[in-house]
Amino acid sequence: MSAPSIIPASNRTVYMVEDELGNLGRVFAETDTDHSDREMTLSDLYGGQYNDPVRVVAFNTDEGWSRDVSREFAAEIRRRADREHRELAIPLADFVEFYTCAAPPVE
Repeated sequence: MSAPSIIPASNRTVYMVEDELGNLGRVFAETDTDHSDREMTLSDLYGGQYNDPVRVVAFNTDEGWSRDVSREFAAEIRRRADREHRELAIPLADFVEFYTCAAPPVE
């Protein structure tokens, strides 16, 4: 009998949130791989599962890329909050404000 493979069965993009933990510093929050897709990560972020979100990174090792998706996530969170007439908690509101109001990066 063979051992289960540690290699993911499908080619997919994984999303991780960098979280500020005060005196403990910044960490990429521990995430169950079954809950690291775009919608679950957005739902966790919107639902207040992070202390003080700093950025969101997407990566796909099969395709060999990674990118910062913080601006995209902040815009989606703002859309959801506006649609639901919901006020965001301060750390999340700060995240959304920073990424939706900041000047675009210089290329």
